[in-house]
Amino acid sequence: MTAAHWYEDFAERQARGVSLTYERLARSVAGNAGLLALLDTVPPPKRQPNLLFGVVRLLGGPVHSPTAFADFVRSHWPAVQRELLTRATQTNEANRCALLLPVLAALPQPLALLEVGCSAGLNLYPDRYSYAYGDHRVGTAGPLLSCAATGVPLPPSLPTVVWRAGLDLNPLDVTDPSDLAWLDALIWPEHDHRRARLREAAAIAAADPPDLIRGDLVDHLTGLALSAPRDATLVVFHTSVLYQVPDERRRQFTALAGSLPGHWIAVEDPEVLVYPGLAAADPSHKNVLALDGKPLAWTAGHGEGMTWFGPPPLHEERAQTARQ
Repeated sequence: MTAAHWYEDFAERQARGVSLTYERLARSVAGNAGLLALLDTVPPPKRQPNLLFGVVRLLGGPVHSPTAFADFVRSHWPAVQRELLTRATQTNEANRCALLLPVLAALPQPLALLEVGCSAGLNLYPDRYSYAYGDHRVGTAGPLLSCAATGVPLPPSLPTVVWRAGLDLNPLDVTDPSDLAWLDALIWPEHDHRRARLREAAAIAAADPPDLIRGDLVDHLTGLALSAPRDATLVVFHTSVLYQVPDERRRQFTALAGSLPGHWIAVEDPEVLVYPGLAAADPSHKNVLALDGKPLAWTAGHGEGMTWFGPPPLHEERAQTARQ
């Protein structure tokens, strides 16, 4: 996919109806030959819209005016290029826990959580947040995570988590002001509610830091998984991570994740993690929630909505074949 196509796709499939600022900006970049030429000087993974927009925001540049944005990128290109080459999109959206909860609450308790592509590990605390699925509420503490749920088997209670660890090439530390500033820069301009939620979730992580390991999702996953307590259900999970992983490495990871004891939860774009015979897409949702390789629901990118189409998480047939 060319950079121009990438930005058009981002505008249409991710930003439209979610961020007017980023939709305008992405369409403008897609048609700006000068900016596309600059993006061609960095490796393809570094041309990602979210990454460029986050870098410009981190550097104090404007994003509300496509013209001012283009002028800033051109005039500050050495700094922009440097940040593109050294950073990655590590959006740590705690609201994605609302997508995980219906599955986590249905699995045999207690749980040992291992997040791949963990960023700062904010999604390792699904038991410390509260949730609203319409009128259905779960939990009473921490930030309130809201999810418009259609057909979802609503969780009756929070999961019990006895172990939590994360794996990332560059784990972030929420007690480091520069890491927190990068997480803030990755939040889309209109989303002040997400910015407030980041601060609340970061305070929970800072008070009880998770074990975040710097490592590769294939080379280091098994060793970390084997360190989980044997008397807890291991759950390996990831949300919007695999699009940054090369195809062959992605295939190696999915084969490995599917072979580990316990369970594997994925929330990814179905063009990245393909499911043959997938149910028709919900137009407002982009990603797919899957358990042990079986797709269950369409989900919104930041966890704000989900449409369930699969069996309940502990459907009898699936339970009989669950990995031990």
